[in-house]
Amino acid sequence: MKRSTQGIGLLGWIAITFAAAALGAWASTSAASFYASLVLPSWAPPARVFGPVWTLLYAMMAIAAWLVWRERSWRGARPALSLYLLQLAINALWNWLFFGWKFGALAFADILVLITLVCTTIVAFARIHRGAAVMLLPYLAWISFASALNFSVWQANPAAL
Repeated sequence: MKRSTQGIGLLGWIAITFAAAALGAWASTSAASFYASLVLPSWAPPARVFGPVWTLLYAMMAIAAWLVWRERSWRGARPALSLYLLQLAINALWNWLFFGWKFGALAFADILVLITLVCTTIVAFARIHRGAAVMLLPYLAWISFASALNFSVWQANPAAL
């Protein structure tokens, strides 16, 4: 594969991944004030932590997808990359469920599906490019933590969620 094609591919995976991030962020325009209004567990991070963490995770996710694409192209990695795209959509949906529509139970169900899809994506990526799979592990760790936070916040704020 030519370097120019690889570069365009990288930009494409970054664009796709951050487009999903932007779609989720659109639902989160008032997230900071909503988050501040909730009863939070003592272990909840401050709102200012989420932006930088997600930016780094999305960048790593995009690079992981690109590595898989670069290794096998779309045709050769279609199942793995399709899983990646599906989990990306489920990721964006969570913001709408939790912050946009304030459905705590559905957001929790969504994040459990997301964890399953990310685990499946990691396995699929590992079969193609081990480094790409490893790059998704911090994402899996973060959403696992986020699932516990989602559950705790939902339970502590039944009127708001």
